[in-house]
Formats: sequence, C-alpha cells, structure tokens
Amino acid sequence: MDILKFGYVVPTVEETMSKIWKKYLLWFAHQHANFRKEEMNSIISMFKITLRLVFESTDHPFWIVELSSPDEAYLIASRSVLLRYCIELWARSTNIEVLHSDLKSYPKDEIELYLSTTFKVVVETFCKHYTQREKVEKIETFNYLPLKGSVNLKNPDTTLFYIEYYGIESNSIPEKPIELFFGRWIADGQRDTIQKLSLKSRKFIGNTSMDPQLSIIMANQARVKKGDMVLDPFVGTGSLLIIASIFGGYTFGTDIDFLMLHARTRPSRISQKIRDKDESIASNMEQYGVKSRFLDVLVSDFSRTLWRTDMQLDAIITDPPYGIREAVERVGTLKSNPFIEDDQIHYPSKVIYKLEHLFIDLLIFSVKHLRLNGRVVFWFPLFRGKYSEDQLPFHPCLTLVASSEQILSNYTSRRLLTYEKIKEPETDDPACTIGEANFRDQYFNMRKESRTVRRLRQSGERARQRMEWEMRKTTNGDKT
Repeated sequence: MDILKFGYVVPTVEETMSKIWKKYLLWFAHQHANFRKEEMNSIISMFKITLRLVFESTDHPFWIVELSSPDEAYLIASRSVLLRYCIELWARSTNIEVLHSDLKSYPKDEIELYLSTTFKVVVETFCKHYTQREKVEKIETFNYLPLKGSVNLKNPDTTLFYIEYYGIESNSIPEKPIELFFGRWIADGQRDTIQKLSLKSRKFIGNTSMDPQLSIIMANQARVKKGDMVLDPFVGTGSLLIIASIFGGYTFGTDIDFLMLHARTRPSRISQKIRDKDESIASNMEQYGVKSRFLDVLVSDFSRTLWRTDMQLDAIITDPPYGIREAVERVGTLKSNPFIEDDQIHYPSKVIYKLEHLFIDLLIFSVKHLRLNGRVVFWFPLFRGKYSEDQLPFHPCLTLVASSEQILSNYTSRRLLTYEKIKEPETDDPACTIGEANFRDQYFNMRKESRTVRRLRQSGERARQRMEWEMRKTTNGDKT
C-alpha cells in the first residue's frame, strides 16, 4: 500500500491498530483533473483527516483510499466540488467472477445491516452505454446478496453501486471492463452547487466573473471555514466572496474600479442594454442567502494599502487583472510636476500597474496580514512554452503548497497558486522576488506578430489567385 505523499496526515502505528480501516472509492468528475490532488489535500488538511491511499491517478477518474470512519468521507464530500460521489468499497476486481467471489466473502453481518430496510441498486458505466434491460440483467446477477428489505427507487435507505469502468478512450472502448466495483453509497460531492451558483442566473456579473466551479476550488484550497475573515483585494463582481460566505467566512473586498463596484459598467449579458438599479455584490449575497456574512467592499488602490497594521485575515482569495480583458491600474501620474488647485475637484489619474509589482505587493500584503498558517490563493498568467518555477513569486515567510495549471490556449495558461504563511517576517529575511512576469506585453506582442503573419499569408494567397486568373485568361485567349 502506498502512503500519500502530498501533505496528508499519515497515521501512526497506534492509530492503525486502534481504528477499523475500510476502503472507499472516491469517484471524480473527469474535469479539472490537475486540480484534484490540490483540492483533496486542502480539504483533508483542513479537517485533519487521517487517510491512506491505495490507488490514485490523474489518468483515471477515481481514487481508492482507506478511512477509519464514514464520517471522514462525509466531511470530504461536504466540500469537494470535483468529487461526484463516495462509496464504501465492498469488492473490486478486473474480472466479474472474482468480483462476485470477493463480494460473497465480504462479512455477511455488515451487508445485512444495510439491506434490512429499503434499498436500490445503481448500475453505472464509464465510457460505455447499456440499456435499462441490460442494467437489470446485471443487477440480477447479485441475487445472492441477503436482500431482506424492499426496493425503493425514489428514496431508499441504502443505495448500492455496481460500476464498470472501460477507461477514458471513447474511440477505443475495450470489450470487457478494465475495473469493476461494488459498494455502498456514502455521499455525493458538491457538483450540484455549480448549477446553483451559475452565472446565467446570478443577479450581478461582469466580463471576468469567476466560474463557480473554480471559485469553489479556490475557497477549498484557501481552507475557508466558519468564522474565517476572508478578503479579495481585486474583488470585481465578488464571485469569490460568494462561495467563501457560503462556507461560513466573513467576507469583504476592495477594487480600484469605481464603476464596477457601483454596477455602472456596460452590462455583460448580450440581451441586457442597461444594468438594473439593484445590481451589486450585496444583491448577489442576498440572492444566495449569505448577506449576513458579507461585510462590504471599498474602492481602493491595492498598491496604497489602507488597512491598519494589526488587521488579520484567515484567507486571501483573488484573481488579479492581467491587463487583457480588464486593465491593471494603480493611482499615479506620468507628469513630472503634477499640481492640483486647492479649489479643484480632483479625480486621481491612473497608470499601468506592472504585473511583477502587483504580485510582489500581494505576497508582501499577505505576509503582513495573514494569520500563521493562513493561505493566499490567486491566479498567475504565463506562456506555457516558457514556464518554469523560477517565474513564480517567492517570499521567505510563505511556502508554495499548490500550483495547478489551467490551459487557456495553445500558447497561454494560468496557474492557481496557493501559498501558506509559515512564519512571521523578520528584519533579516531575504527580499520578495519574482521571475519574468510581463505577460501582458508578451501577449499583445504575440497577437501583433500573429496578425502580421496572417496578413502576409493572405497577401500571398491573393497574389497566387491573381497569377492563376491571369494564366487562365492567357490560355483562353490563345485558344480563341
């Protein structure tokens, strides 16, 4: 058996001997597989769950783990958005005869404990479809189970799962399943929350409002829990604060964009011409029933901190602008000697806030205001072909605990970075550093270069067509 190597709690010999360990099948959505390990790591460390790993792979949509109590499975399922469901595993094999043999040898008294009331059996296949008749025939092969209760398809006391896994290659499905599983359903993950928080039905959204699934992943990696103080310093429309509030955190945010915070920007929905008067982050919080945990938002320049030095946070979750769809700005001026009349109404001018400065400021701010073991979670844009860990920001008081890639295009991606505060700052600490972070300039240079190449190609194509037309014209003239 392989013990987890990703920061999970490894049980001691005494714990192993004193607890009854059972195998559980964690079946994941085959989506955002790169984030699976990091989300599970954060949830398990947050709840201090002791877990042993039997099987794990990003190439397959399931893990097999050992837990000492189904309560721990409930805790994992109560937070994970990438988890579809958790099953107490009674039998597993690559051969149907062996699966039945193993299931028959499973302690009969434990099976009878759950099958004396109402139950149902679910047949699920991955990468292959069966008709309802075929599913019923497969269920009937388990007629040796001590099924003393009655069938209830709508609301059973116990749900049994029989799963056939045919791999993930839909174009080359094997005749026989690669893996077979049978067990008792424990809990579903939080997949239904994605639809509940859908941007389509949300009152107030913007061009860069965060996808609900990614918002939940970020809140999980920040380990937001009841009573936590959570800040988003680039709050926008507040998507990240919504799920943090749902998880029990007290949330607030800042942003330099006055028009966005006051819902005066152009509507993001095509069908909407003007924004409704009641659109705001507060109305979103009210829509999801968490307004009591929402503190407020402030118009603020992040490069010029407004917080007291003793202000402490449990988590910072944010998606800073990259300068592509939203401007990266700070208060400033390019004038050498700016002067403001005493009686003049002054609206502060803005200049470009360089990304490397933004991320360094974010880490310094996090070290200053996070509690010990608090986390800051944010997105970091980059070019895929040029990525190396040296590009990522570094601070001696923070340790990088997670880095997961989301591919945006053939050339670009962004990484979800999670840092944890491991110590208080000291005067002799090394400086905060960052590698190459001029994503915006590289992006627009690439676009400009791509346009130039495209224009040359189109010009060459037009010249070729013109030559062919002239040749046809000459040939037709000779025939005449």
